[in-house]
Amino acid sequence: MTIQARRILVVDDDAEIRELLTRYLNKNGFDVESLEDGAELSQQVRRWKPDLLILDIMLPGEDGLAICHRLRKESDLPVLMLTANAEETDRIVGLEMGADDYLAKPFNPRELLARIKAILRRSRLPESAARVPVRYHFDGRQLEVRTRTVIFEDGHQTMLTGADFKLLMMFLQVGNDILERDHISEVLHSRDCGPYDRSIDVSVSRLRQRLEDNAKSPELILTHRGVGYVLAANVRCEYDDGE
Repeated sequence: MTIQARRILVVDDDAEIRELLTRYLNKNGFDVESLEDGAELSQQVRRWKPDLLILDIMLPGEDGLAICHRLRKESDLPVLMLTANAEETDRIVGLEMGADDYLAKPFNPRELLARIKAILRRSRLPESAARVPVRYHFDGRQLEVRTRTVIFEDGHQTMLTGADFKLLMMFLQVGNDILERDHISEVLHSRDCGPYDRSIDVSVSRLRQRLEDNAKSPELILTHRGVGYVLAANVRCEYDDGE
């Protein structure tokens, strides 16, 4: 049986970086295509159906942050952003726009490969034969697992990105228990959460904006300062057999 290689789309205006990434990732078993800007990105995503996008922030014309924000309205394709600036503000903005992870230039190719593999592992839906809920009910909301769609009491719907979906699933699976920051960081970013790391706060804030009436005064996802967060709602699971 032939196993199809995972597909990675690289968008970077530096031809040398595109060539280096293509050779390195090909050598490590990935199919790679590349673009120098985001002008034809949407068409390429629809045509080639990549498994992951490596996106540089500094691009001619529409920059990587704007592209990521636009892409999130069309797709839940995992995004790894590259930035020449290691400032925390840039990393936070990237996460707010919907990126799954970020890496500062210059980077070690082995670290890039490790982050790619971690994102691809996280992007897969559960594959075990265990009985998995098809939907969750919580605080007047309903999550359709297969489509990653939240349906609200008034009938309006929102489709979650890969990272937002995983974070919500974590909350739903632990119910009213505290979800610790370190655990969130390990699952979402494959690393421990440092004392000054705001990436978890950004991820939770983004999910609140998708779910809460007023994300600045949250009533659904509450903060336990210095420890983590808790979902202030009763959770009911529904399975294919209607239970």
